[in-house]
Amino acid sequence: MPEGPEIRRAADTLEKAIKGKTLTDVWFAFPELKVWQPVLLGERIEAIETRGKAILSHFSSGQTLYSHNQLYGVWRVTDSGKTPDSTRVLRVRLGAEDKTILLYSASDIEMLDRDSLTTHPFLQRVGPDVLDMSLTVADVAGRLLSTRFHRRQFSGLLLDQAFLAGLGNYLRVEILWQAGIAAHHRAQDLSPEALQRLAEALLAVPRLSYQTRGVVSEKRHHGALFRFKVFHREGKACERCGGIIERTTLSSRPFYWCPGCQH
Repeated sequence: MPEGPEIRRAADTLEKAIKGKTLTDVWFAFPELKVWQPVLLGERIEAIETRGKAILSHFSSGQTLYSHNQLYGVWRVTDSGKTPDSTRVLRVRLGAEDKTILLYSASDIEMLDRDSLTTHPFLQRVGPDVLDMSLTVADVAGRLLSTRFHRRQFSGLLLDQAFLAGLGNYLRVEILWQAGIAAHHRAQDLSPEALQRLAEALLAVPRLSYQTRGVVSEKRHHGALFRFKVFHREGKACERCGGIIERTTLSSRPFYWCPGCQH
């Protein structure tokens, strides 16, 4: 499943194609959404927001299209009037004069108004988004030490969207390696220095992934690029300590770590 950085980059692509343009084509596959087709014609998408792995398309009429890709959903951009060759099932089509955005295969799709946006079960449950630039290291440290989360092992906590939205398995693996912390620990077990390292990594790793994954030239980016340090690298040497990276299963997901420097 795509994680927060991939979902945000997908939203950026959708915004570039459709934001601010008058909608000339609106189509929904689900019968309960078809009532919105004539309502949204002539309106505009003013912003496409992400909350973890959910995408919120905000219309000028005040409605918001909520969609969660889950395992199989995917958004595509095409020239208006063209139908991509795909075996996927089309769920949503929103088109302007030049570009059209298409949602395939997703099943978790709803139209929300301003009131239901604040009471939606998923949106109420998720924690702050790691890509929200107003979220600080101090905020994250506070959540780690909160009564709700301080007794949770990191193996499960870093997959829980109620803790921080947008995290997933590869980020869990890379964050814990960056912080030099083993997955069985809990926030209450950590020294102040280790807690600070973890809080910093919880923001730095996802943000670097969002900014640089897919960028091939470090010179063109003018800074460090995101690269897997341990994820899918079992049997290889850890670049930090030279230990051999191992693989196991934690919280029903493959987990990679270096026993030499993650304590």
